[in-house]
This record gives sequence, structure tokens and C-alpha cells, in this order.
Amino acid sequence: MSILNSILLGILQGLTEFLPVSSSGHLVLAESLLGIRIRGDIAFEVFLHLGTLFSIVTLYRKELLLMTESVAHTIGSPFTFAEHYRKDEHLRLAWYIVLATIPAVVAGLLFEHQIEATFSDPKLVADMLLITGIILFLTRFARPRVEGNPRAARSFLIGIGQAVAMLPGISRSGSTISAALYLGVGREEAARFSFLLAVPVIAGAALLKSKELYASHTTLTDILPLLTGGVTAYVVGLAAIKLLLGVVRKGKLSWFAAYCIAVGITALVLL
Repeated sequence: MSILNSILLGILQGLTEFLPVSSSGHLVLAESLLGIRIRGDIAFEVFLHLGTLFSIVTLYRKELLLMTESVAHTIGSPFTFAEHYRKDEHLRLAWYIVLATIPAVVAGLLFEHQIEATFSDPKLVADMLLITGIILFLTRFARPRVEGNPRAARSFLIGIGQAVAMLPGISRSGSTISAALYLGVGREEAARFSFLLAVPVIAGAALLKSKELYASHTTLTDILPLLTGGVTAYVVGLAAIKLLLGVVRKGKLSWFAAYCIAVGITALVLL
């Protein structure tokens, strides 16, 4: 893969991974409409995932560190878990993320082959982009609380939104942030929870792909384009997260609805 292609795909991954427009949907449509092969390069996919993962870790390193410390402290004294849970907001946040991750894990295990089959149906992807647009548009009518935080039940419901987003064309960030807003979670907290929730998902995807990467015997001559793509995805991912945070704070998530609907309709016409 050329350096230019690495940069272009890194930009695409960094933008669409976090902006509510569905990265998987864009990749499927790009392959179908432009006749280029993007998916299937295991090594490149791993580096792109790592780039976007480090974007979240960079911006939310304090929260991730505090959650890790809280969990480690609880493991060291398991008999006082209930007390720690009541007093430690970061321990509760870690538990909420675990709860919200469960639906996607279950869906992935039960429907792996069915979900994989949807990636070969660009028309379905276009339909799902239209649904994403509707989901985003309806956030105009959500009434989030000023300081509303996720709770156990809300977190699980947000996780169902993330599980649905395993379908290409359904935006993960769009569905999780929208679900949180519908459930009354504050705008700032909805965005933060969505990005933190992406950590186990992206890390898990990179880990699964890493097994295939090891078997593919990637050589040192391939490292430069891989690093270029990963670094590009990291830098663009940072910018995309900050952009989306600003949009969510203003209550303008519905801005992306028009884009998703336009892409979906265009794809249906061209396909």
C-alpha cells in the first residue's frame, strides 16, 4: 500500500470512527462504488484501530487511569466492594461500561456470521445510513438533564444501541450518544460515556485482528505505510473527538442527520 493511500484511509478512519456517520458503512460503500478493496488488509486494520484507540486514551487518560486504579483497589479488597461502589464514582463508571459492553459481546457471539454477511450488502448499508440519519435528527426532541449521569439500567440500554451499531451503516457514536440523550443523560456525560465505551470495543477488535496479523507474517518493509495510517488515524481521531464534543455540547448532533440521509439516498440511487 502506498503512503498516500495510507494517509487517505487514516483520515477516513479517524473521521468516521468518531463522527456519527458510520465508519463501517463508509468503507462498504467505498468498496462498492469506487471499486477499491479496503477491508481484508489485516495489518492495516490493526494499526488503524490502534490509532483511533490512542486518540481516546490521550483525551480521556485521566478518567481511564482513575477507573483502573479504582478497579485494582477493589480487587485488592473484594469484601468492601459495596462500600467502594457507593463512594467511588470512577468504580461505578467502570461497572457501567462493563454493563454497556455486554449486549455487543452477546450479539457478536450469537450473530457473528449474520452480521458479517451484512457487509456484503451495500444497499442494506445505505438503508442503515438513512436510519442513522433519523436517529440523529430525533435528538432535536431529546431533553437531557444538565448534569444527568448514566446509571446501571441506562448504561445497559445504551449498550443495546452499541450492539445495533454492529450493523454497517449504523453509527456507533451516533447510536450511543443519541440513546444516552433520549434517556436523560447530560450532553457532556453522554459524549464522554460513548467515547469511553469505545475503548473495550476498539481494543477487542484490534486484539482479534492481531491474531490474524501474527499469522499473516507482515514484514518490516510493510511497517512504514502501517505506521503512517495509524498515526494519521490518531491525529484525525483527536480532532474528530473534539469536534463532536463541541457539537454535542451545543445540542446540535442532528447536524449530521442531513449528511447521513444524503449519503444513504445517493448510494441507493447509484447502486
